[in-house]
Amino acid sequence: MLTLVMLAVMLLCPAQILAAEGISGVKTDLTNGEYSIQVDLEGGSGKASVSSPTLMLVKDGRMYAELQWSSSNYDYMIVDGEKFLNESEEGRNSVFTVPITVLDDKMEVIADTLAMGAPHEINYTLTFYEDSIGSKGQLPQEAAKRVVAVALIIIVGGGILNYFVNKRNRC
Repeated sequence: MLTLVMLAVMLLCPAQILAAEGISGVKTDLTNGEYSIQVDLEGGSGKASVSSPTLMLVKDGRMYAELQWSSSNYDYMIVDGEKFLNESEEGRNSVFTVPITVLDDKMEVIADTLAMGAPHEINYTLTFYEDSIGSKGQLPQEAAKRVVAVALIIIVGGGILNYFVNKRNRC
């Protein structure tokens, strides 16, 4: 039972588990929370990419990145000798929460892909840019949410206006 509870906590709170295990990201004075950060990926065949800007988590004064790959074929990453498993649902692009170990310099990582039939570990470098740290609202996903909200307001407002115009014309 305890194992099931620990597994559930690990799946739901990866950044907290990382901090608890002593795997820590770069120290920061930022308040605990969610931010955005620009990241560049180099290495491999050049076909793979990670979303940028990406979500940066600050937990207990340490930085972590939630990396979303352009493929669903990555099953684990190795950062600073530690293995991190894919957190995404089956069939969705691979997502990993990993510590940011260095800013404004290349951070070496390994990502294991199943895309070539048999598993292959591929060396990549990630560069996180400190001067790009901003609010979570700068993420493309957050902007899309705002666009949907505005569109819904316009549609509902148009529907209400249409109702009253038609009601007035019938009288």
